[in-house]
Amino acid sequence: MPPPTPAPPLAPVPEPDAPAELLPPQRLHPGAADLLAGLRRHDPRLLLAQRDVRRLAPSVSAWLERGVDPDAVWRILSSGLPEDMRRPASVLAYRLTALLPPHLPPAPPPSAARRPRRPDPLQNCDGCDRAFRAPAPGRCGDCPPAAA
Repeated sequence: MPPPTPAPPLAPVPEPDAPAELLPPQRLHPGAADLLAGLRRHDPRLLLAQRDVRRLAPSVSAWLERGVDPDAVWRILSSGLPEDMRRPASVLAYRLTALLPPHLPPAPPPSAARRPRRPDPLQNCDGCDRAFRAPAPGRCGDCPPAAA
């Protein structure tokens, strides 16, 4: 009779969610949690639990760090919601991840070619006294060149 095979080791049991005070501090935008908590002012169905606000705040921070206006984030999260919404936090989580805009590309450096060129100043023609634009005084295009 062969010896019994040992049982496979048991997988560790995951710890329950730790309170926010015990979690490592994350770099959150200062208005992210307030934006989420304030959504219920617009639509009472968007009443979120504190746990949901803590979970979604990093996603809102990502939007705000990409230069999106808080009012635009608020409109995207609160407009066009389904009539029968059972889990508002899931709807918001989907919108925050699926509609996340890309980072803005760096602004091009200002160059001399892109600056608007100032027009040449007005000059009076030395031959006919007519006004024309030129970088330096002289004769207009209709007058013959001055004799040297």
